[in-house]
Amino acid sequence: MTKFLAVCSTGLGSSFMVHMNIEKVLKEMGVGGVTVDHADLGSVARGDADAVFVGRDIAEAAAGLGDVVVLDSIIDLNELRTKVGEAVQRHGA
Repeated sequence: MTKFLAVCSTGLGSSFMVHMNIEKVLKEMGVGGVTVDHADLGSVARGDADAVFVGRDIAEAAAGLGDVVVLDSIIDLNELRTKVGEAVQRHGA
């Protein structure tokens, strides 16, 4: 099973919102077999997820986490649709 992780600095607000939006986008796309969760940057290690979604503000700090998907805007659903679709293709979900 493919795992996507939404990450922010505290793991409470923006990462939870992105988590919910990723699930919404996956449902719209009819994609199954992907689990989504959220966490704070300090508790995530490389290999914890197939793709890690972060806002631009913590992109540099998250660079070592593997497949890091940087969101220019964490509230832009069109950007999220595009980047979730690309991540789904990369990971064969």
